[in-house]
Amino acid sequence: MQKPKNKPKAFIFDVFGTLVDWRTGVATVAQKAFKEKSITYDPFKFAELWRDEYKPAMERIRSGKRGYISLDILHRENLERVLEKTGLSNHFTSTERDTLNHAWEQLPPWSDVPDNLSKLRKHGFIAPCSNGSIALMMRLARFANLPWDAILGAEIAKNYKPELQVYKAACQALGLSPEDVMMVAAHNDDLFAAREAGLQTGFFPRKTEHGPNQTIDLEAESDWEFCGKDMHSLLTFLEQY
Repeated sequence: MQKPKNKPKAFIFDVFGTLVDWRTGVATVAQKAFKEKSITYDPFKFAELWRDEYKPAMERIRSGKRGYISLDILHRENLERVLEKTGLSNHFTSTERDTLNHAWEQLPPWSDVPDNLSKLRKHGFIAPCSNGSIALMMRLARFANLPWDAILGAEIAKNYKPELQVYKAACQALGLSPEDVMMVAAHNDDLFAAREAGLQTGFFPRKTEHGPNQTIDLEAESDWEFCGKDMHSLLTFLEQY
């Protein structure tokens, strides 16, 4: 862990996985939909398959093969692929698929998040730097009690992380230099990109984000300015200033 050059004036966060449990949230909504239709498919497997479409869909935009569109639309397109793969296409109407797509707005926060995120505001501005759209982040913030000062991320940059312009656009929107902003994430690849963009970096793991057999992002893979076990440890770290 490096000694920060200066205390950050703002903290921007990855959201899916870092602050909220996407796997449980999506599975909960899927399980309810499956029960209504007497479908016996594993809702956690369904959530994982849906998430597996996430990076390939964004890569088509990052590579320039497709213009920017919001994650809401990508999630809806990915849902079509997953329903086809799982043989469940015939069970859901278009309207029901639209409803199921809102699962991504109903993700529970990890237990250490709401109270500690509110307390973090005394140390600086807080905002998401997520690949989620502004509409998605706004609704998710209401559901998960995330008290943002602003909503930043892919939509203001018209591109997806880990493209450097997403992190730089967030800093510009806050009116701050990158070195005055800390990107906080449970994903090392997010932080490698944020550091390249000039931001400070903070890491804590979410060892069950991908389920009980997770093998990635179990520990820090570089000397990030902050490395800890959870949101509370980030607050403890900042109290030294």
